Amino acid sequence: MEEYVDFFRSKFIERLKSYKDEKIIKILCGVRRCGKSTVLKNYKSELISLGVKETNIIERLYTEMEYPDDFDSKSMHQDLISAIAKSDQNSKAYLLLDEPQEIDNWEKCVNSLFEKSNVDIYITGSNSKLLSSEISTYLTGRFVLIPIYTLSFEEFIEFKKNYVPSLQNLSSSDFFDLYLKSGGFPFVAKTNHTQEENYSIVDGIYATVVTRDISKRHNISNIEMFNRVVRFVLENLGKNFSAKTIFDFFKSQQRSIAIETIYNYLSWLEEAFIIYRCNRYDIQGKEILKTQEKYYLSDISFRYSQLGYSPKAVASILENLVYLELRGRGYNVSIGKIGDKEIDFVATRLEKKIYVQVCRNIPENSNREFENLKAINDNFPKYIVTMDSSVCGNEEGICIIHIKDFLLQKDI
Repeated sequence: MEEYVDFFRSKFIERLKSYKDEKIIKILCGVRRCGKSTVLKNYKSELISLGVKETNIIERLYTEMEYPDDFDSKSMHQDLISAIAKSDQNSKAYLLLDEPQEIDNWEKCVNSLFEKSNVDIYITGSNSKLLSSEISTYLTGRFVLIPIYTLSFEEFIEFKKNYVPSLQNLSSSDFFDLYLKSGGFPFVAKTNHTQEENYSIVDGIYATVVTRDISKRHNISNIEMFNRVVRFVLENLGKNFSAKTIFDFFKSQQRSIAIETIYNYLSWLEEAFIIYRCNRYDIQGKEILKTQEKYYLSDISFRYSQLGYSPKAVASILENLVYLELRGRGYNVSIGKIGDKEIDFVATRLEKKIYVQVCRNIPENSNREFENLKAINDNFPKYIVTMDSSVCGNEEGICIIHIKDFLLQKDI
């Protein structure tokens, strides 16, 4: 594990604390290098500050080379049982298990410990195997998923100020420009590399996920076509499309691919946390629609690493940032449909709901963004999020706000 400890992601630590000692397995999930391992390490420090003896905290990182190739679930079980036996038997043992899905049948081991030992279990994972059907078989009703995202804008500023002192006095606008062009991977925020260097590093993560976590695991034979589908998603970020849309696009190029294969590719990208699917929601009928969803990236830098940074793509990138911010704040997020009008995001959390339109600029003499929101006949908050500071304010109950201010709001 890394030697540094980040204390800036307190919302995740607080979430873990809320489940401390509850008889449920806590699973931290998210794309590779989003900070799951560091959150787990920080939580260890938090446990110690809460009075847990360090001998009762058992850490394992299952991607380490120290584990032999024949290390299986039985070896994992024996190792953890031995470690638990060395802890204070009058107190609970806390198991912090990093990437256990690298071990075949790991869930059987975890289930056995959960049932028979006095333990509190925390797990991280970054690929589909962690969330596969085996969990449903062995851990049904015994786990809670805690999504870990790359850095929010607020966290990005904290990281930059603490790890790159020369940037201490930047304005929020300057920080947002950096965030917009570099994305939110923690290791990027800790450095002052050039854009090209950042994109090269992110490309390494992308290659690992696509090559190892997806291509090899699912035995994809036509890698070229898989990469073409991924590129289509990247180029159409935030646009309505379906597997049929992609099928028709390739057909127009005289390329053959089965719709079922496209469905699989999209599903595997989701399972590896490269993309998130955003469904459409009929606001009047109050039902999820099953066609023409949108897809957003788990971090905008994935697009840059494959296609480069382009000012022309900023509008879709802004949507992506707002989507991730809402998800990171615990909202369920959908695309809103009301008649023939579309709302970029309908975000709900318990009894709370907000509507958000995202646009780079509000075109002069255009009322589209306003009229779409006005068509919604309820009193929940409505926002237009833009990069145009000159139009910010409040109009007929609709809050027009600069995106940097929206992302930094304490209460959305």
